[in-house]
Amino acid sequence: MFTGIIEEVGTIAEVSRSRGLRLGVRAERVLGDLKPGDSIAVSGPCLTVESIAGDRFYASLLPETAEGTTLSGAQVGDRVNLERAMRVGDRLGGHLVTGHVDGIAEVASVQDRGETRLVELTCPAGQEKYLVDRGSVALDGVSLTLRSPVGGRFAVSLVRATLGATTLGDLRPGDRVNIELDLIAKHIARLVGESPAKSKLAAWLAEADVQ
Repeated sequence: MFTGIIEEVGTIAEVSRSRGLRLGVRAERVLGDLKPGDSIAVSGPCLTVESIAGDRFYASLLPETAEGTTLSGAQVGDRVNLERAMRVGDRLGGHLVTGHVDGIAEVASVQDRGETRLVELTCPAGQEKYLVDRGSVALDGVSLTLRSPVGGRFAVSLVRATLGATTLGDLRPGDRVNIELDLIAKHIARLVGESPAKSKLAAWLAEADVQ
């Protein structure tokens, strides 16, 4: 489990596709107490550290993980957002992020607005129901507040700290990012959608709204 608060931006130093996809990621801060077997979010997807050598750690991706994320096209020199798994007792500065990416979103527009930057994106088809105004979303592992969802399109505002401390400051129209939608919204949508009490819940909500 993660918080979506990026610890540092690392660099992909090695890419091997001879037996699946294996990445060597150069980092500094996260290597402090990292060990084989630990979980680490690499621009969103949760990966398991296989080994550590010098200034980099190595992790492999299952085919289904690689195909459903932007890491499938990883190249040496790419910058990636890194976050170690949270520990019990840590402050939850962002929101609950699992590292299980829901798909790939595409940047539709980027607008500078003073010291902030407004980025509009389109989410993967079929995920529109999880877009909740002022709800949470993780883009390339970064915890953000989702705004103005219309259909499959939504916006996020990036403050100066986020622009400088993550890869999101590099986003341009047409870029693709890993998206993980809010865990709570997904569970509620599933439970309500499949529960036989759905109609009763809807009636209760309607009555509560009237009152």
